[in-house]
Amino acid sequence: MPQSKLFSEVTIPTKSGAGLQLRNRVVLPPMCQYVVAQRDGIPTTWQLTHLGSMAHGGFSLIITEATAVAPEGRISDRDTGLWNEEQVEAWKPITQYIRSHGAAVGVQLAHAGAKASTYGWLEDIEAAGKVGSISDEDGGWETFSASSTDIFGLKPATAMSIEQIQKSVQDWARAAQRADVAGFDLIQIHAAHGYLIHQFLSPLNNQRTDEYGGSFENRTRYLRELVSAISAVWPEDKALGIRFSGEDWLEGGWRLEDTVKLAKEMYDLGVRAFDLSSAGIGAYAGPTGPGYQVPLAQAVKQALPEDAFVTAVGAITDAIQAEQIVVTGQADGVSIGRAALGNPQWPNHAAQQLGAKKAYPVQYWRGRW
Repeated sequence: MPQSKLFSEVTIPTKSGAGLQLRNRVVLPPMCQYVVAQRDGIPTTWQLTHLGSMAHGGFSLIITEATAVAPEGRISDRDTGLWNEEQVEAWKPITQYIRSHGAAVGVQLAHAGAKASTYGWLEDIEAAGKVGSISDEDGGWETFSASSTDIFGLKPATAMSIEQIQKSVQDWARAAQRADVAGFDLIQIHAAHGYLIHQFLSPLNNQRTDEYGGSFENRTRYLRELVSAISAVWPEDKALGIRFSGEDWLEGGWRLEDTVKLAKEMYDLGVRAFDLSSAGIGAYAGPTGPGYQVPLAQAVKQALPEDAFVTAVGAITDAIQAEQIVVTGQADGVSIGRAALGNPQWPNHAAQQLGAKKAYPVQYWRGRW
């Protein structure tokens, strides 16, 4: 059988030229876990076990759940963070363990903006019926965004001042420095799913009339500034990535042509890994079905230089489907999310199906198939 392209090695370029080497093109995307019971942003043994199992399963690049650059930027009070040194120390054994099993490890740096301070833990939602914004009695906090709108159906956020925007840019840069010390190989900037960066990008949310609102150039200014700040402190031998919502799927919203234009600007600023999701502003009104977001990745891939690493995500569950996406040039890799929760060995099972080399730990040799 011909060599599987999905399980061929690939390199994400870095400033130094060395590049981040990946053993295959199957990526674990960020998925919120909501397990930080102490509400201090410090990752736990759950992150070690959960992410470590994905390294055992053969993923090439494992990206953490959304990890807040500031405490007010957490989606929920049970999210992980990188705003202090105690969090750095807790991430170190996790990154070391993942790398020891052959995978690279990235952190998704994030700020939820107006979608922060929400209930996330399943027991809160199902047992206590707590949904939406965390109440003041339960420790909810003030949220901040590009503008104060009710588009998310949550407690209205406070529009950020220029000074708060400038401070936020520095929060991203300091979190990047901590990510380096914590041992991460890659940063993925979370610019998708209706969180703070996306709230600046989308005209459905951004109603500002100053230099951060209105035109495309102004609405993208916050992102350009924080990417420049991160790039200035992120080591040249480590990779820089971003996750976009390629489409709002709503009239008057952020469109694919906007994403393509912005991706080119991000490439010029040093971003080399691009993951394409969609939506997050307002109610979902887009397509569904297997690989429904792949055309977004394809459009960005076609617009960028050949060395950019573009991944597709969304209802990709089958090995043949994933192989076809890569072989036909729609994307350079695939992000396997929910399917991996049910089967952390997804890459190894896919490799078996495609006749490629598997990457299970030697301790699992009796279970080889």
